[in-house]
Amino acid sequence: MTPVSDAALESLHNTAIAIFTGALEACSISSAFDRRIRFEDHRLHRLLPDGSGPATIDLNCYKRIFVIALGKAASPMLDTLLERMNRRKGLRGICCSNQLPKHRNWRFRYFEGGHPLPNEESFAAARAALAMLKRTRKDTLIFFLISGGGSAMFDLPLDPHITLDDTIAFHELLVGSGAPISEVNTLRKHFSAVKGGRLAMAAPEAAKVSLLVPDVPLRSLDALSSGPTSPDHSTVADVRALLAKYALAPKLPPSVRAFFEREDMPESPGNKVWHPPFFPRMPWTEATPPRRVTSAVSMSGEDEAFRDSVFEILLSSHDLVENARALAEKAGYHAVVDNSCDDWDYADAARYLLERFHALRATHPRLCLISVGEVTVTIDRTPGAGGRNQQFVMACALELEGHPGDRLTVLSAGSDGIDGNTQSAGAVADPTTVTRAHTFGFHLKSSLAAFDACPMFTALGDSVVTGPTGHNLRDLRLLIAEDA
Repeated sequence: MTPVSDAALESLHNTAIAIFTGALEACSISSAFDRRIRFEDHRLHRLLPDGSGPATIDLNCYKRIFVIALGKAASPMLDTLLERMNRRKGLRGICCSNQLPKHRNWRFRYFEGGHPLPNEESFAAARAALAMLKRTRKDTLIFFLISGGGSAMFDLPLDPHITLDDTIAFHELLVGSGAPISEVNTLRKHFSAVKGGRLAMAAPEAAKVSLLVPDVPLRSLDALSSGPTSPDHSTVADVRALLAKYALAPKLPPSVRAFFEREDMPESPGNKVWHPPFFPRMPWTEATPPRRVTSAVSMSGEDEAFRDSVFEILLSSHDLVENARALAEKAGYHAVVDNSCDDWDYADAARYLLERFHALRATHPRLCLISVGEVTVTIDRTPGAGGRNQQFVMACALELEGHPGDRLTVLSAGSDGIDGNTQSAGAVADPTTVTRAHTFGFHLKSSLAAFDACPMFTALGDSVVTGPTGHNLRDLRLLIAEDA
């Protein structure tokens, strides 16, 4: 088979990166606000009311309006809300993100929370929010602006005797457990004083509007930042089952283990009799993707603190996928979306998507297979430098080695611009990656076992580097094939 030129592969790499960055750029926070809500005089109009609250909210009915913004998109979400409300006087609030904005509103307190592990500012932000919510009454309206990453950067143990160091160890253990995000967040919700609905419960009489930019499966939106404003339907029994399933109890810091083993461990707020997830499952298929996302939910049976709650999804991974699909089709590719492997182990996801990819390109030689969601990585040792996206791409590179001469590339990258403990968003690989890595002294199987992908991809110039994006719409995977 005729070897593929370096220039052809570099062009393919650039195409993959352009589709990823272009799809992300099209997911504008400001345009998302304008599609979903509109402020007119003293009223908030929900442009696509979905059953989770009134279509119009009269702001003049409230003497005080507070805003709590948390997550990786907290700053742009807050800035956009303030612009749309014409810098309404009297607004006060808190903004907690993983990076302090250059320009700050003097009426707000800003915190730089830790991610992927909490820090002192994570605790300080949670304490400040709880203190502010204690001042709320029936004449108070609260905007909660929630995006991904808030589970780490905004946290406070329910047990005040648990230290920050022990909280960090708890989060670190969960990140490397291999558990899917829904199960990880079940444990976080019961551990935290501000998750699993407890932030909403801190203001039981106030009206609440939660504006969401999720980094979790849309069937499990109560996992977004571990659901600070949504009722939790997982139970203490679920927590204990998960600790046993992943053999976590012996690895927990003593103070955290003692908390989880308490006979009187408190339940998180929410109707425990109602078994389906807080947001209903949406059985979407590739052939019939949703044209808009709804968050309709019945609050019957829930605590009073949740009954005056409104939930709006501003942006989601669906928007990221649809933008990527449009860009791929514009570039002349046959675009196929397959999100089947969401929350799978990275190696299983790599095998599945590559098998689907090779089957499809037999009839569609110019192909772009698109997949959104997150894969899991079970870490059994101190990891090197890398993240789930680079781990996935490295696994794909080993398989692509068996297709010399083919014009193929695989990209996986995080929409927040950060992959694991690195400054890379992800990486790109092709059939020459393994050979090129060997010339630099890297052996992929060794790097894969050590969870140390970043040094290799950096040396090859195949890291995807965007810097912090102000987004967190999950990870995007692209498998691209071109005619020889």
